[in-house]
Amino acid sequence: MVPDPPFTNRFSAEEPPLSQSEEEIEAIQRCEQEFNDVRDELAKVIVGQNEVVEQVLVAMFARGHALLEGVPGLAKTLLVSSLAKTLALSFKRIQFTPDLMPSDVTGTEIIQEDLETGKRHFEFLAGPLFANLLLADEINRTPPKTQAAMLEAMQERQISIGGKTHALPDPFFVLATQNPLEQEGTYPLPEAQLDRFLLYIRVNYPSGSEEWEIARRVSNGQMSEIVPQLNAEKILKFQQLVQSVPVSDQVLGYAWSLVRSSRPQNEKTFDFIQQWVRWGAGPRGLLALLTCAKARAILYGRYHASVGDIQAVAYPALRHRIATNFAAQAHQIDSDKIIEMLLEAISPEQAFEQPIE
Repeated sequence: MVPDPPFTNRFSAEEPPLSQSEEEIEAIQRCEQEFNDVRDELAKVIVGQNEVVEQVLVAMFARGHALLEGVPGLAKTLLVSSLAKTLALSFKRIQFTPDLMPSDVTGTEIIQEDLETGKRHFEFLAGPLFANLLLADEINRTPPKTQAAMLEAMQERQISIGGKTHALPDPFFVLATQNPLEQEGTYPLPEAQLDRFLLYIRVNYPSGSEEWEIARRVSNGQMSEIVPQLNAEKILKFQQLVQSVPVSDQVLGYAWSLVRSSRPQNEKTFDFIQQWVRWGAGPRGLLALLTCAKARAILYGRYHASVGDIQAVAYPALRHRIATNFAAQAHQIDSDKIIEMLLEAISPEQAFEQPIE
């Protein structure tokens, strides 16, 4: 049996931890204001989708990438392009198609001739990957060879061509989209590449009032111009700030219990996990929960991550890291339902009392 971690280091919700400097405390307070400004600016062109906007910013502040899934017409592309304007980041869009080659994404070396000497040499021509914010539109419509070209860039933030390494801009984010409909002729992302995305975000239909407002704005021509609210330098500072946000053992233990409980290989886990789950979240899922919880905390001007932050990011952080079996699919039980049952079964106060080896 793995020993239960100590239930210590609880932080007050009102007071900053002693380990944080005055500069970090002021930066967290500024971060909340910056987040509100970005959200208000996006509201000029994006109606609703507050949860999606929050999760995208959490992924960016946590120095990760996000996959957005939703049916056509939900403004996924507009959201990403508007976000790039709001954050004053360089932006590129790649429309993934079945005939797209890896060099179309990363760039390639071309032969150039020196006009003075007449000698020829190779020169690297950068592809659309070289941008602060890359929109990989409909990433599941390109073959695995081209999808794999994104792996090194997403993980290492660099690409290797012709024996040379080319660093990508910093910050660097990939926001990919995919359509859950029309799966014929598509190439579903393998688990290895899905795991490269920090968050898997579902974009749902707007509410009735939001859809009414969308139609009213478009029909009246009320499309406002976006004014930048952040820049690359500030985003890098906020990313560094996320690393310094403390996590109490109580919060860590709760996230630890969620991830450990999701694995059917643990014989003492819950019956519904043994019945419905093929494989559960790994250590990277635990790290994703904690990092995103810390990023969400500073977005709301709080000095440390809370159990509520873990619960808020549990779905996008774990839904692509938990795979259901055929029995679950036959009963229309997906990973979201598994996460819902885990959140109901594990109490934050009793997280360490779960029968997990």
